[in-house]
Amino acid sequence: MKPIWIIDEDRSIRWVLEKTLARENIPFASFSCADDAIAALEAGDQPQAMISDIRMPGASGLELLKRIKARHPQTPVIVMTAYSDLESAVAAFQGGAFEYLPKPFDVDQALELIRRAIDESTRQSGVAENVDLTPEILGQAPAMQEVFRAIGRLSQSHATVLITGESGSGKELVARALHRHSPRQNAPFVAINTAAIPKDLLESELFGHERGAFTGAQNQRRGRFEQADGGTLFLDEIGDMPPELQTRLLRVLSDGHFYRVGGHAPIKANVRIIAATHQHLEARVKEGLFREDLFHRLHVIRIRLPALRERREDIPLLARHFLQKSAQELGGEAKRLSEAALKYLAGLEFGGNVRQLENLCHWLTVMAPGQQVEINDLPPELREAPIDRGVAADWESALAKEVDQQLFAATPELHARLLRAFERTLILRALNHTGGRRIEAAQSLGIGRNTITRKIQELALDA
Repeated sequence: MKPIWIIDEDRSIRWVLEKTLARENIPFASFSCADDAIAALEAGDQPQAMISDIRMPGASGLELLKRIKARHPQTPVIVMTAYSDLESAVAAFQGGAFEYLPKPFDVDQALELIRRAIDESTRQSGVAENVDLTPEILGQAPAMQEVFRAIGRLSQSHATVLITGESGSGKELVARALHRHSPRQNAPFVAINTAAIPKDLLESELFGHERGAFTGAQNQRRGRFEQADGGTLFLDEIGDMPPELQTRLLRVLSDGHFYRVGGHAPIKANVRIIAATHQHLEARVKEGLFREDLFHRLHVIRIRLPALRERREDIPLLARHFLQKSAQELGGEAKRLSEAALKYLAGLEFGGNVRQLENLCHWLTVMAPGQQVEINDLPPELREAPIDRGVAADWESALAKEVDQQLFAATPELHARLLRAFERTLILRALNHTGGRRIEAAQSLGIGRNTITRKIQELALDA
């Protein structure tokens, strides 16, 4: 078997992969940069498979991917990067990558991918494009990496896609990314919110109308299907589409033709449909509010977009981006969130998801008095919002948030109140652990028997 090529400037990454492959008796060759691997290719060497970083000094991993696909198109390539962004994922898949592995990765996961790559006989093909390195969707959380992978795998597809996710989670951004990284990217992307347009006007908006079709129709009008010809039509909030229009949309998806309102000549619908909803469509189908046959027509490929509370580790990244964006729009210097403020935000529910966080950052850019944003600079409704205790990094973080809230509320005798609550919890949990045996509880806490007896009396724990 030919060797597996490992290309990464990080010596520790190479070492881990080398030890893993050696343990499995898989031959390998390591390179610290893409230039060295390209030189080996030009000298006539060929790998069984390749696992390569993307960003390295000299030639990039994407350039290496392009070179090896030109010489040995059957060779599977796994690309890995610490910069877990959409552009890297899309560029890798469009370049013919076998799989995309964000760092840090699990060694067993990497080994499984390498084993699959060795056995791979068919894989995607294509040529990597030059892409703007500014990401259009930000996210390092595992749930977002799955979204990036899906967009990358669909980059050569015309398939209908259904995007589900809560309001404000960024469904239109994903739809635009799917269009941008598709064979239809040079044609129009047309979006329509089916819930925002009155039912009586929605049919005309979608399909257009002929002159005189109804009162006020003084001229012929092209609908969104015609405007998106050759490109992508994004139907947002498809779950709220009226039943009669669901029937018309189903007919278009089935026959590939539609009629303008008042028209008699069929018009070919050369569009890719991407639909989105925050509704649970399966439930609406059972309730008779959404056509089951239309649901199956739309549900060819499904992408679920996570809520912000499911990707809390992305909040600092998103917040910095939105603060920078707001500063550029307003022509000022970007503000910074303190560590305490970031931890506080990470514990909030963010019912409005990414859109709420973006609006908050714009508010802070305008309203926060200093360049560094502290908890007290947040809007009052957020300072008073309940904290999700389950996401606190540790008990000290939870305590810090509680102290911040109580200080803002000007709670009297705060030290005594919190100290009493702390001691009460500590002793109760110790007694619970020992089945109520005080001497054992005192020993587990490292205090004396008389101390725990006195504290039980002071804190009225006998009851």
